[in-house]
Amino acid sequence: MSIKLLVVMDDIRHINIKKDSTIAMLWAAAKRGYELFYAEQEDLFIENGRAYGEIKPLQVFEDYQHWYKLGAAQSTDLTQMNVILMRKDPPFDMRFIYSTYILERAEQAGVLVVNKPQSLRDCNEKLFATQFAHCMTPTLVTSQMQRIKAFIAQHQDVIVKPLDGMGGTGIFRLQHQGLNIGATLETLTHNGTLPVMAQRYIPQITKGDKRILVIDGQAVPYCLARVPQQGETRGNLAAGGSGVPQLLSPRDYWLVSQVSQELKKRGLLFVGLDVIGDYITEINVTSPTCIREIDAAYGFGIADRLMTVIEKHLTLQKTGV
Repeated sequence: MSIKLLVVMDDIRHINIKKDSTIAMLWAAAKRGYELFYAEQEDLFIENGRAYGEIKPLQVFEDYQHWYKLGAAQSTDLTQMNVILMRKDPPFDMRFIYSTYILERAEQAGVLVVNKPQSLRDCNEKLFATQFAHCMTPTLVTSQMQRIKAFIAQHQDVIVKPLDGMGGTGIFRLQHQGLNIGATLETLTHNGTLPVMAQRYIPQITKGDKRILVIDGQAVPYCLARVPQQGETRGNLAAGGSGVPQLLSPRDYWLVSQVSQELKKRGLLFVGLDVIGDYITEINVTSPTCIREIDAAYGFGIADRLMTVIEKHLTLQKTGV
């Protein structure tokens, strides 16, 4: 099967080539002979009801000094693509939402979009996790500061974070009778007008915040535990955490089993679960990472397995199954 793949991503010139998961996907696609194309969000548009992009032919190389080559941009009907990878990193803002509407128009015309545009909009990475409350530590989502204070009093030690944060930004650990609780909540909730998430603190964070990758509902058998640096409660690599690759535990597999059918139903082919101790804390659907770190340790070929799943879904589309 000759496959045309368009990737929508951040500026390829400025990715962290040693860690970037999207380039791993593109390397895997290139090895399979896919014809690759590149666009950024602002290159997408709708004209007379059809989705288009100012897209560029793309070549990728496993060379840390020269990892890409782009051809000339050309206005192209997105239905000429077989598959579109939506790999724009957060923030999840209105530009991102508008991009999903454009990509959805291509999807309606028969293009496979990974992940499904509607689900990218619907599945806020923190709120979506609350659909699986039995897999989570006690959790509250509200803008009401008094309710959050009561939650802190009940659980004594709590993590509070914005619903649209990334990379550990805006995360606070608040303890009952601690200092500056009121001021912190005023800032996070914009004086009681913006909902935030509060979760009972999970002490096992000292062993790492595990990123578990799920491909078409199936767990990759290895994960990356992001261990906080000394004196820090956030394990995010962007917040200074260190990555420790490890095997999944029986509990990890159970957690994946609880969410896998919903992920498949929603067309979420590539997802990252964040797990601390025995609990899911977030379900990352926009642009999950950690492929490179896990593969460096275990050689599992995560991106190649994703391409196999993409080809399976293209075949199912073609046969009408």
